[in-house]
Amino acid sequence: MSIVKINVLTVPEEQRETLEKRFASRAGTVDSSDGFEWFELLRPVEGTDSYLVYTRWRAEEDFQNWMSGRGQAAHRDSAAAGGGERPKPAATDSTLWTFEVVQQAAPKQG
Repeated sequence: MSIVKINVLTVPEEQRETLEKRFASRAGTVDSSDGFEWFELLRPVEGTDSYLVYTRWRAEEDFQNWMSGRGQAAHRDSAAAGGGERPKPAATDSTLWTFEVVQQAAPKQG
């Protein structure tokens, strides 16, 4: 079964737009990676300042391969786009959670 990686990013309200723009500018950098299955950036609605970056992978190895290759490159490229200097992080903290998918459901086709 697949694995899910959820990166929990603590983002102050004044940095939310910056974070979302950075993710938008990197759209598509993960989509064609071997073993990649899904991505979502989840914005908090109320009661928290944590964004969730949800990715789903065929296997842990696929995620690790992306992290050591395209994942690092995506972060370097976004830094270079701002004139070569690494921009200040929008998040003040980050925690990575890992889960195995043990059950799943999709809408029934009617």
